[in-house]
Amino acid sequence: MTIRRRDFLAATAALAAVPQCGLSARFPAPQLARKLKLGLVTYNWGKEWDVPTIIRNCEATGFAGVELRSTHKHGVEITIDRDRRLEVRRQFEDSNVELVGLGSACEYHAVDPAVLKKNIDETKQFVKLCKDVGGSGVKVRPNGLPKERSVDQTLDQIGQSLNEVGRFAADHGIQIRVEVHGRGTSEIPHMQKIFDIADNPNVVVCWNCNPTDLAGEGLVANYRSLQHRMGTIHIHDLRNNKYPWSELFPLLQETTAESFTGWALLEDGAVPQDIVPAMKENHERWKVLTTS
Repeated sequence: MTIRRRDFLAATAALAAVPQCGLSARFPAPQLARKLKLGLVTYNWGKEWDVPTIIRNCEATGFAGVELRSTHKHGVEITIDRDRRLEVRRQFEDSNVELVGLGSACEYHAVDPAVLKKNIDETKQFVKLCKDVGGSGVKVRPNGLPKERSVDQTLDQIGQSLNEVGRFAADHGIQIRVEVHGRGTSEIPHMQKIFDIADNPNVVVCWNCNPTDLAGEGLVANYRSLQHRMGTIHIHDLRNNKYPWSELFPLLQETTAESFTGWALLEDGAVPQDIVPAMKENHERWKVLTTS
């Protein structure tokens, strides 16, 4: 019988987690940071690939997981039927690449109640899809501050909406991962306010490596203000220093939040001419940043 490497590692980790006799069983070790894992978001690197191509290219470049972005060629959408969902699930289960989750464009800032309801309902459909295909979370986002009402009203609506979808997702064993995103809403004080309202523990932060992360007291203070709710990270092309990676990675490595998955997923709008070699180069840079 052939055992897939991913299954062997998971079984080994589970065995190691079993309490031993004596003092270690009575006095558990302090909580440790999750091991960081490199993955890909299929926006925009990978948007033209089907699922087998995504898996093949991730395996070839050392990317251990993937977040599938909605509306792209792989077609993992809320409209697909049961058979297709099972097929996608099997493709990942038979590989060394983990389906980390799904990237939706669901957002909750709309003034029109009908638009808000549509986004909430669609989020719930993504949650069901994510469970069916074997993912662990759905990425959503705030996406702006309408001028028609106060900032506080919008932030409250976003937070309350996240609580609703968070409760629903918890019943399905799926995280709601809130990308730090949008004009105005990506500012860290506004994200803090959203998470003060969205107090459901199943609603977590997807740190997005934005320029606004450096405002105010700077990256370290801003990251730590949301660190206790961290879920996943969206990084960008590591081959340049447009973002202070050498400051970020120690923060990731010290994150001990129960919600933190350890996944750092590469998402970049600029598409290189040859994506696979660029992924290999990013993996090499990743190894330097995670071992220094």
